[in-house]
Amino acid sequence: MFKKIGPGVLVAAAFVGPGTITICTLAGVNFGYALIWAVLLSILATIILQEMAGRIGVVSQTGLVDVIKAELRVPWIRNVVLGIVLAAILIGNAAYEGGNIGGATLGLQGLFGEGALEPFYPLIIGILAFLLLWLSNYKTLEKVFVGLVGVMGVCFVLSAIITKPSMSEIFKGMFVPTLPEGSLLTVIALVGTTVVPYNLFLHASLTKEKWKSSNNLKDVKWDTIVSIALGGFVSMAILITASAAPISNVENVLDMAMGLEPLFGKMSRYFLGMGLLAAGITSAITAPLAAAFVASSCFGWDNGMKNKKFKLTWAIVLVLGVAFLSFDIKPIQIIQFAQVANGILLPIMAILLLWVVNKKSVMGKHTNSIVQNIFGVLIVGLSIFLGMKSILKVIGLF
Repeated sequence: MFKKIGPGVLVAAAFVGPGTITICTLAGVNFGYALIWAVLLSILATIILQEMAGRIGVVSQTGLVDVIKAELRVPWIRNVVLGIVLAAILIGNAAYEGGNIGGATLGLQGLFGEGALEPFYPLIIGILAFLLLWLSNYKTLEKVFVGLVGVMGVCFVLSAIITKPSMSEIFKGMFVPTLPEGSLLTVIALVGTTVVPYNLFLHASLTKEKWKSSNNLKDVKWDTIVSIALGGFVSMAILITASAAPISNVENVLDMAMGLEPLFGKMSRYFLGMGLLAAGITSAITAPLAAAFVASSCFGWDNGMKNKKFKLTWAIVLVLGVAFLSFDIKPIQIIQFAQVANGILLPIMAILLLWVVNKKSVMGKHTNSIVQNIFGVLIVGLSIFLGMKSILKVIGLF
């Protein structure tokens, strides 16, 4: 069973990052169990999209960008799409990398406190992520991520169990959708932090690294469903913990640890610190890795993860993330640009994904079924809504 687990774990690790932890915490504190259904919806949408991306990667044995380049025959359309992809992924991931490293830094603060080494925490995380990426091949990274996701899952699930939540309220929140007053933006954020555009590129590239034959498509589906469902379970555990714990005000994730201290003393800080550190490191690695895969496909670099330009790309993204955090740089305009670019990219990618996965010239007999296409169209609608929200929010109309 565990031999079939791989790329999906990296995707799960990528979306259960500091941003997701923060949003799930705020959702639980502010709205209790009422928004668990939004996490469930986002997980289902992620599984469907990522399964398509993984299937394309295995069947075509190329990256998602390579397939899109080959299938978009009109030069100007192809160039516009590739330009949006490059801008959204390279600039966006560099802008958000600071947040990923910041989350891991909070984890270190939870574990070791705010001592003399605190100013160097971002640099320590950056060096650790650099070494893991530089020295590791795909198989090693896979094992590292399985371990980190395991640590993250145990920490957050144990936290949820110890708070003794109401099971009836959990099931009600999961299967009876409600929209409490003022919760719309939180629902959008819950879905937006889970259905992530760069994970589509990452997944397609990683599945072709692991599997070389369409005979492995059942393994791809198993890996995707199990891994992303586990990631969703962790997200739900965070929301449930925040709902059940005696917490009234949260300004950062470590405030949740303080709220849990009456339940299990000082250990709460270490549980959440470990979980946050694991979440931050995994996201700090996957964001640069996805950017490098996209650049590699766009520019046609060979030799995969060993290519010097590939390594230089993820190194630049990582260094920018450390710099933004270490020197307290707030690249607001860059982040706003990234939000707009990602807001445009998500619906474009969902549409292109649905189009490519139905082309017999690419997929042969492995095209979508009618049911998969129905779900795909619904998710395209959801991605357009999320994309419009992201753009309107940046320009101040939402």
